[in-house]
Amino acid sequence: MSWHMAPLTLDNLDDLPKRCRRCVFWELSEHLGKQAADFGSTELEKEAWVSEVLLEWGSCGRIVHMDGVPAGYVIYAPPSASPRAAELPTGPVSADAVLLTTMQVMPEFAGEGLGRMLAQAVVRDLTRRGVKAIEVFGEQRPGDEPGCLIPADFLRGVGFKTIRPHPRYPRLRMELRSAMTWKEDVEAALEQLLGTITIPMQASSVSEQPRRQVPTRS
Repeated sequence: MSWHMAPLTLDNLDDLPKRCRRCVFWELSEHLGKQAADFGSTELEKEAWVSEVLLEWGSCGRIVHMDGVPAGYVIYAPPSASPRAAELPTGPVSADAVLLTTMQVMPEFAGEGLGRMLAQAVVRDLTRRGVKAIEVFGEQRPGDEPGCLIPADFLRGVGFKTIRPHPRYPRLRMELRSAMTWKEDVEAALEQLLGTITIPMQASSVSEQPRRQVPTRS
């Protein structure tokens, strides 16, 4: 199997699972999210949000494909771009951090180390951009179905530390200056993964800026 990691853009936004493509949990406040659902405009709102963040801030996600099939994705952005962050009981996010909103690996690709690969991709991107830290709201009691929050146990396993405990929604943080302390652990996981797949000689270049724009919401 071969894999390819690409920045999230308007061109590959539809590669997200349909449920996630329509989800605006992080992109809108609870009130506006309900309005968008009532009007059937959640997909448009999601597209407008991605377009706006790309234009004003830059890359805000990654999608990994296995043999050309979407296998997992991650999305992150400044806390100011995610109104729901201020509504959670352990918010708000620290002013010096970028918010990791959501990450999912498709069930058929679970156990392949893709979650760690996505986490490493976020760390590399934000470290290169001079970001000091990443914060994330974990899910302490994840259910059988994937939700909008990342399981807290997974986050702790890749180097995040709890800074605001909560029985359901703890807030966790990773200092990027110390992010490489788990580099060896990640590389070991990648070695195991890459022993079963083949990396293409050259991955096609994908622009990190949107190729088209959609009207931003009023």
